[in-house]
Amino acid sequence: MSGALMRYRAIAYVVGVVLILLVVIGMPLKYIWDEPGVVETVGPAHGFLYMVYLLAAFDVARRARWPLGRMALVMLAGTVPFVSFYAERVVTRWVRQPEPVTG
Repeated sequence: MSGALMRYRAIAYVVGVVLILLVVIGMPLKYIWDEPGVVETVGPAHGFLYMVYLLAAFDVARRARWPLGRMALVMLAGTVPFVSFYAERVVTRWVRQPEPVTG
């Protein structure tokens, strides 16, 4: 599980940084100053990296036996700027301190 968590944490940071670059720098350059270079470069990179993020999130969710709703929320975290950083902290806490089983 620790390997899956480390992979997820690494890709969550990378996806978060790339998405911020895309939204904060690339979009204003494209739509205000008509310079699409950053969007044309960073956009496809984010798309590819987001697919890797989805695989890493799925791997952690499967190993931790999370319900589908929790897994979906973690996967969606890579689509909103800054949220992947928060999700990474929450996922790390969930994995390191699992909820007690009640019966």
